[in-house]
Amino acid sequence: MKRFLALATSCALMVAALAGCGSGGTGSGSGSGSGSGGDSGDKVVKIGVFEPASGDSASGGKKEMLGMQYANSETPTVTVGGEEYQVELVPADNGSSTDKAPTAANQLVSEGVALVLGSYGSGVSIAAGPIFGNAGIPAIGVTCTNPNVTAGNDYYFRICFLDPFQGTVLANFAMDKFQAKTAYCLGEAGNEYDQGLIAFFEQAFTAAGGKVIKDSFPTNNSDFNSYLNKAKSEGADVIFTPVSIAYATQIITQAASLGLDIPFVGSDTLDDNMVLEAAKGTDIQLYVSTFYQEGGNPTFDEGVKNYINTADGALDANGGNDTVAAVTAMGYDAYYVALEAIKKADSVDPADIKAALWDVTYDGVSGHIAFDDTNGDAVRDTAYIKHSTNDGAWELETQQTVKQ
Repeated sequence: MKRFLALATSCALMVAALAGCGSGGTGSGSGSGSGSGGDSGDKVVKIGVFEPASGDSASGGKKEMLGMQYANSETPTVTVGGEEYQVELVPADNGSSTDKAPTAANQLVSEGVALVLGSYGSGVSIAAGPIFGNAGIPAIGVTCTNPNVTAGNDYYFRICFLDPFQGTVLANFAMDKFQAKTAYCLGEAGNEYDQGLIAFFEQAFTAAGGKVIKDSFPTNNSDFNSYLNKAKSEGADVIFTPVSIAYATQIITQAASLGLDIPFVGSDTLDDNMVLEAAKGTDIQLYVSTFYQEGGNPTFDEGVKNYINTADGALDANGGNDTVAAVTAMGYDAYYVALEAIKKADSVDPADIKAALWDVTYDGVSGHIAFDDTNGDAVRDTAYIKHSTNDGAWELETQQTVKQ
């Protein structure tokens, strides 16, 4: 149904566009996402990069954007209608905030982008979705896993797995790995990502006979000792905390200070080298679900490490080392999915690109990418589970699918 409505909407937009301009041609018109490259005269197609460069999720947003930037350095052009277009990445900082996300989204609309990549963070993606939809600009979510990103918005696609899948994978893992009977779940109050993922984890964990204890902390909280002590006093076998990078580093650091020996199970947001640094030199048991593990594609790993170590600002954006983040691999894949959509459409018009996206398939470094016919969500059946070695590295634990 979503795909049918998308095609109908695209036809309506095309009729309106034809009625409003006397001449056609690929790349013409102020809303086409393309134009002249200034004095050079090059054709340009603009891809919006809707990511957090500030706020609690900045570390993840910068790493996700690194993947796009590396891919753009590797493949800076795309052929459309027999002409070569320069691909220009246009960044907009959503500030890790649902309040700031609409401003960033409107900025990209005003820039005339042909499509958008992002964001790291489901809440900001949900907040921006209607703006992209109303402007007729397709967006490709990279690691925004909450189902509401694409639900009801036929302009939003995504290449990552979803939280019902991720929550079930992690609940199964907690039971399989630790024989967990009681799970303590902790998330930020009002955070759609945290609370949604906790709900999916709870559903799977309790369905398998487990008990869940839940708490929510207020925004900007910095003292987690009472929550961690509660987890211990309640006899929790695992702690599930799908929080932002900023909160995760504080929780892990404080848990280490308390000498807590309860294993932590985290979601994709904890797959970050800042969280690794917090666990370094401690006895904390930390396991996370994620989209990619370094070593999965040696050619990509070598290339992106070289980029991180040589491109201006890249090493700082990656947290000061060249550990390959899963979100970087996903950003890399998202860029190439965008190019595939542009090539399949043979157009830089957003409506044409959106129509083409439904049938795009791509074998990326993170796996095979294709979109379902219902919501434009990626068809994914496997997550990587990895653990901190507590010396500044991740180690693959297992690949896990949802039990049928």
